[in-house]
Amino acid sequence: MRGRAARGTFAGALIFILAAVSPGSAASSLVSVSCVVELFTSQGCAFCPPADALLASLARRQDVAAMSFSVDYWDYIGWKDTLAVPANAARQRAYAGVMGEHHAYTPQAIVNGVAGAVGSDRKEIEAAMASTRGRDGAMSLGLRAGVADGAVVVDVPDGPGGPAVVLLVRVARQMSVQIGRGENAGRKISYTNVVRQVSDLGVWSGAAASFRAPDARVEGEGYVVLVQRGSQGRPGAILAAAKSAGF
Repeated sequence: MRGRAARGTFAGALIFILAAVSPGSAASSLVSVSCVVELFTSQGCAFCPPADALLASLARRQDVAAMSFSVDYWDYIGWKDTLAVPANAARQRAYAGVMGEHHAYTPQAIVNGVAGAVGSDRKEIEAAMASTRGRDGAMSLGLRAGVADGAVVVDVPDGPGGPAVVLLVRVARQMSVQIGRGENAGRKISYTNVVRQVSDLGVWSGAAASFRAPDARVEGEGYVVLVQRGSQGRPGAILAAAKSAGF
């Protein structure tokens, strides 16, 4: 394991809970969740496959938004991560700075934006899922989000906890990679809810506001919406979240 992380009640709800539809369909609504788990993982890390499998099991829970952020800082040891983008490592380092961590590591899970855990440790992650609700307002806000007429629309009501950034995360449901070199050479590993893009839709001040963006999904992709205190450079508690059904 490459390092170690430091060791309320959900009050919001979406108004609409409908079945997922494919890109290009008339309309679909995102479903509310009570917990967000972000896994920072790498194809070049021998300790990550158990964490990737654990994230897949968490993603099957309707009340959890579980996302895989592939990072590139292990590329130098023999295998370039094919799913990694620099922004993912930047997000993890931003969390490390806020949480007082000296360095980023894999596999690491960040729960509700406020607690770190070893990404392969189910007990530690589930303890963080239970203990972080309500911390700094985590998961205490409602929102409404959906896709219609070629756009993603997010409505955030008035409430405490602002300012917060509204993020639209586009994820691929499942991606499998045959790894040719490095610590996982010869293994074919499946990744769940792989982050493909994080878009900043704007800042929620605490007053009711609506945000929108073009629907950029391709087949097999969905969305996670986050309302997160602070900024992308200094992320804080996730106040509300919703995901595409089935993701």
